[in-house]
Amino acid sequence: MRSPDVSARRFTITLAGVIAIGALTLGGALLGAARSGTDEIAASPPVAEAAPAPTTTLALTTSTATTPTTSTTAATTTTSPSSPAGSEPATDSVIRPSAAGSRLAPARPWLTIHGTGDVNLDPDYIPQFRSTGYAYAWEGLGGLFQSDDLTVINLECSPSPLGSPLPKAFNFRCDQEALAPTRRAGIEVANLANNHGQDYGVEAMLDGRRRVAGAGIAPVGVGADAAEAHRPARFDVHGWRVAVLGFGGVVPAPDWIATDERPGMADGDTIETMTAAVAAAAEQADLVIVSIHWGVELDTTPRADDIARAEAMIDAGADMIFGHHSHRLNPLGWYKGRPIFWGLGNFVWPQLSPASATTGVARVIVSPAGELQACIIPAYIARAGQPVLTADPPCAAPAGTDPRTR
Repeated sequence: MRSPDVSARRFTITLAGVIAIGALTLGGALLGAARSGTDEIAASPPVAEAAPAPTTTLALTTSTATTPTTSTTAATTTTSPSSPAGSEPATDSVIRPSAAGSRLAPARPWLTIHGTGDVNLDPDYIPQFRSTGYAYAWEGLGGLFQSDDLTVINLECSPSPLGSPLPKAFNFRCDQEALAPTRRAGIEVANLANNHGQDYGVEAMLDGRRRVAGAGIAPVGVGADAAEAHRPARFDVHGWRVAVLGFGGVVPAPDWIATDERPGMADGDTIETMTAAVAAAAEQADLVIVSIHWGVELDTTPRADDIARAEAMIDAGADMIFGHHSHRLNPLGWYKGRPIFWGLGNFVWPQLSPASATTGVARVIVSPAGELQACIIPAYIARAGQPVLTADPPCAAPAGTDPRTR
């Protein structure tokens, strides 16, 4: 959004309650722990509850009668998917809204939504911040996130002064002074469900969630119990109802996962609980966005278990998925006309190697009819803690359709 002032934002943030998520299985948490590995790092406004979900879903769906396979395209190009056997044909508009979708208000404008990979605002890890300040992290983007409609990041550090470091190879603590510049840069949502969100314990995680919200950024993916951790951030963006969910599938220990009685993060391994949260969000949203920490470090393509999770979430109502964790930029994939950004790499991070510094910004363009285009805007971590765009966006809304210019 253009205005950095929370009170001047052109949308209203609300949090809607979702169906309470049951106690999570220990087996799913153990699977995430097995995948977590070691980080590839060289010496890494409070909102009101809404009414219960209505029984009628208004989430956009495809009208295809077949079950397409997942397609994957080059990481920095593409606005529509290829056509694998059984999939709907490739077109400029890759989602055909269903009858329910077409009944939604036709006057809604085009939307531009962005997502990023890992953002680290720990001055011990990126010492440059002590001299440059934290606005520096966003100065290589040309105001990209200030001129869009919604931006979602993965915040890979504990944004709280509380707690003590857990016995881990790397512990990241965000400087709370970094949150206001991050909001002013145009970030509206931060996923906290990752393998560093509890680096300083549960008290710090919950305090960090409050501090992120207090800075005007909606926190997702963690909470005082499973219901709160799975609760989406909800936005009214120029008449579009948008829900954003966060999941963590990289689990340092089983007790990092939230249950009915325990604080923690939303389980990003167990398909049943993930799809329940997505379906509940879709009941009150026109668009459902998922930000998920998953995969295996240094991988450059998705593995079969995460492909299954992505397809299940899209079947349940997710419209786009922003993935992160592997510290490498992965391709853009498609399933049933929905984009899956398998791995967005490092974003605000040290410059460790050419491969780890190669990154990008996920962009999704939504037409008034609910049709989606998607691409990755190429970027590079030119200096420690500062990604810089290296090319023009490969996809964009048509000229003259920006509702902020009317």
